[in-house]
Amino acid sequence: MNRGIAALLYGLLGLLIVTFTSMFIVDQRQNAIVFRLGEVISVKKNPGLYFKVPFLDNVRNFDVRILTIDTPEPQLFLTSEKKNVQVDLFIKWRIVDVRQYYISIVGGGGGESQAQTRLLQTINEGLRAEFGRRTVHDVVSGERDKIMELMRKKANEDARKIGIEVLDVRLKRVDLPEGVTESVYQRMVAERTRVANELRSTGAAESEKLRAEADKQRAVIIADAYREAQKLKGAGDAKAAAIYARAYEQNPEFYAFYRSLEAYRSGFKGKGDVLVLDPNSDFFKYFKSAGRPGK
Repeated sequence: MNRGIAALLYGLLGLLIVTFTSMFIVDQRQNAIVFRLGEVISVKKNPGLYFKVPFLDNVRNFDVRILTIDTPEPQLFLTSEKKNVQVDLFIKWRIVDVRQYYISIVGGGGGESQAQTRLLQTINEGLRAEFGRRTVHDVVSGERDKIMELMRKKANEDARKIGIEVLDVRLKRVDLPEGVTESVYQRMVAERTRVANELRSTGAAESEKLRAEADKQRAVIIADAYREAQKLKGAGDAKAAAIYARAYEQNPEFYAFYRSLEAYRSGFKGKGDVLVLDPNSDFFKYFKSAGRPGK
């Protein structure tokens, strides 16, 4: 009896061991490769519970999340001007074909570090070629985005051969070595100063042009106004003369008397004014007749 129970217990224990060794779980962050006697027989990409043949099959999981390669030290590249630039970059990548990745990298005794090394080599070779065709200004600001996109496409084409996808290549920093930074900075200052002086001189010339045009318009407006004023004054004088003429025709004596009063008012404005005239002249005509009745 005791032997029967013991045998049953051993049987159940063996069954449990076989059951547990035949099951494996694929996490949502991973893909799994199932090997049978060292040969790849299947790839599990969807997360869940799977079964395998105990003692014959073994499973290897691979992380398929986005990974980052961040260069620890700046890399030196030569531009078309034969100047060295220091470049810091990072790469975003992930495994998209675990079978190909295993055959190309892991199967040969490598691992994630080997995959990163291959990606960096591809990127460095591409950057060396692209920087060699461009100036410092181009790689610093002018065509930086274009270079990054070219590098991503080129690296991705190469990475697909080993089951990897390159999602992004970013140039974090592109600087000149310390030895030439100051000289480049001084040239930039001189260039900006030259541009500023050109803008100032252009502005001054434009200002003088506008001022001359304004003075010209002012002179024309004043001349037109003076001409109009003289025209109006002439018309007024003509009208006044016509009125004087009509008044003279109606009563010549009164007109002569009025004109004489105007002459007296103009001639005796100041208290110290002195006139040297013949007493019998016509100027004193109305003075002589002022006290005569009827005159």
